Amino acid sequence: MRRDPTNDEVARILEEVAELLEVQGASVHRVRAWRAGADALRGLSQPVADVFRGEGRAGLEAIPHIGVRLSKVIIEVLRTARAEALERLRGEISPVEVLASLPGVGEVLAERIHHDLGIQTLEQLEVAAHDGRLAQVPGFGERRGAAIRDVLAARLTRRIRGRARTTSPRAHPPEVAMLLEEDRRYRDEAAAGRLKTIAPRRFNPDGRAWLPIRHEERGSWSFTVLYSNTALAHQLHKTHDWVVIYWESDFGSGRATVVTEWRGRMAGRRVVRGREPECEEHYGLG
Repeated sequence: MRRDPTNDEVARILEEVAELLEVQGASVHRVRAWRAGADALRGLSQPVADVFRGEGRAGLEAIPHIGVRLSKVIIEVLRTARAEALERLRGEISPVEVLASLPGVGEVLAERIHHDLGIQTLEQLEVAAHDGRLAQVPGFGERRGAAIRDVLAARLTRRIRGRARTTSPRAHPPEVAMLLEEDRRYRDEAAAGRLKTIAPRRFNPDGRAWLPIRHEERGSWSFTVLYSNTALAHQLHKTHDWVVIYWESDFGSGRATVVTEWRGRMAGRRVVRGREPECEEHYGLG
């Protein structure tokens, strides 16, 4: 049986996130928030794992300097001993790896799902498996689609009731216009050499720091933006076209991929994958 991470182990993860954010030029407020969270865990009189078991997420949010955002990271660490936020800042995370972890998918199909549908998470894949979009991806017949639905039901530990789950309004993502503006700012600053660069561990045998990364606070939103570092992006020479935007607010978090569309009415325009109809409206093509 896996032991619970200690308060110090969880705090060290929060501190490393703070250090990487500071080096990469994130706001002082954001860096301080992560460090304050780490200090709060070290000062806690009981194991944070016990707090979560006894009082759930509300108990974590009640700890000074933790709140909604950090509580989600702490829960992730307690459950998996890892934090996506840290892996992202290290340049390690890949949504394709997450999708490919499902039996019967593999990296090739995972790349197709990610690129064609803009799918980033297992939760998004679950919705696509029920609303018909997954069946449109080459390689997914009815039998494989049914198998994926069964695997997801087990992996996500909840019953599927035969229809797509709606997204909670509290977790509503940023508007397409805001995402496209973040994409534009990132590409402009990257091209001008004004951004910090990191050395991703995947597809980077020389260990070179080539991947620009940008952090920004806009109102209640926090953004981290960088070029895609997936196998398909390298294969198609799109590492300086496909942009991944990670967003956080007090009401949720997620990510979006922005690409240059090559077909249809939006050919040549920047498009948020998975939100094409909204992009058509944004460009006055709806």
